[in-house]
Amino acid sequence: MKRIGKLYDKIISLDNLYEADSVARKGKLRSYGVRIHDRNKHKNLLALHIALKNKTFQTSDYDIFKIYKPKERDIYRLPYYPDRIVHHAVMNILEPIWVSIFTADTYSCIKGKGIHSAVRSLQKALNSDNEGTEYCLKLDIRKFYPTINHDILKDIIAKKIKDKDVLWLLGNIIDSVPDKEGVPIGNYLSQYFANLYLAYFDHWIKEVKHRKYYWRYADDIVVLSDNKADLRLLLVDINEYLNNKLKLEVKDNWQIFPVKSRGIDFVGYVFYHTHTRLRKSIKQSLARKVAKSKKNIECEKHHRSIASYWGWMKHCNSVNLEYKLFNNTIYENKFRR
Repeated sequence: MKRIGKLYDKIISLDNLYEADSVARKGKLRSYGVRIHDRNKHKNLLALHIALKNKTFQTSDYDIFKIYKPKERDIYRLPYYPDRIVHHAVMNILEPIWVSIFTADTYSCIKGKGIHSAVRSLQKALNSDNEGTEYCLKLDIRKFYPTINHDILKDIIAKKIKDKDVLWLLGNIIDSVPDKEGVPIGNYLSQYFANLYLAYFDHWIKEVKHRKYYWRYADDIVVLSDNKADLRLLLVDINEYLNNKLKLEVKDNWQIFPVKSRGIDFVGYVFYHTHTRLRKSIKQSLARKVAKSKKNIECEKHHRSIASYWGWMKHCNSVNLEYKLFNNTIYENKFRR
C-alpha cells in the first residue's frame, strides 16, 4: 500500500483554515462559539495557523454531558474555535484519502452513502437472491467508541499516511482523551476514526472470508448466507479477529436466524425478502408526533418534526402506516404530494 506524505502544509495553510471555518459554521451561525470567534475571526485564524505551524496546538478541554436516547452515553463537546475548525481542516485534506480505504459495504458518515444507501443495497440483495440470503448473522461491538485502542488506531492511520507532522496532530487529537482507549462521541473526527478502525476488518471479511453479502454501519454488522452453520463458523473467526487484532469484543446479543421468519433489524428498518418496514420504535415515535400535531395544528415545530419522519417512510413499504397516521389530518395532502 502506497503511503502518502507532504500533507501537513496543506492542512495548516490559511486558505484551508478559512475553508474549514466556512464549512464548520454551516447551520451554526447563531451559536455562541461562532459569534465569539467572529469578533476576531482573521486574528484567530492567523494565530491558529502559527500554533499549528510551530506545533504548539493542543486540543482544548472537553465539555462532557450525558444523553439518554437512544441509550445513555457521554457526549464530548469541543469549542468551535480552535478545535472544530482544526477537525474540518484535517478532513478537507484527508477525507478523500480515507474514503479510498473503505470498502463499498461501509455506510456510516461517508458522503454519498449513509443509511438509505445501505437500505437500497440490502433490499437489492434480498430481492435478487432468496437462497443466498436465507440466513442472517447480526452483531455489533461491545462499547465500540469507548474501547478503541489508541495505539492500534494510530498504527492503522500510519498505514496510509507517512507525514510525521500529520501523525503528530492526529495523535494529539486521539490522546486528548485521558485513557489509553476510546474516542470521544461528539468529536467530528471520531466518526472517521471509528470507520478507519474497522476498515481493514471490512477488507478481511470481503477478501479473505469472501463474503458477498456484508454490510456495516458504524459497529452494526449484517452478514447473509444460505447456511446457518457457515455463519456460526464465521462468527468464531470474527470474534478471534476482533479480539486479537483490534482488542474489541462482540456484544453478547448477536443473532443467527432465518430472514423469512424474523426480518433483519438494521439502520432503522426491518428487512424481509418481500418487503421492508419501519422499526417499531420509530413507528411509535412517529405516532406520538402525529398525535401531538392533532392537538396543536398550528405548531410549525410539530410540522417539521413529522416531515423528517416522512423521509424514513419513503424508503419502505408504509402505505398502511401512512393511511392510519395521516388520513383525515391537515398534513395528508402535503405529504402525499
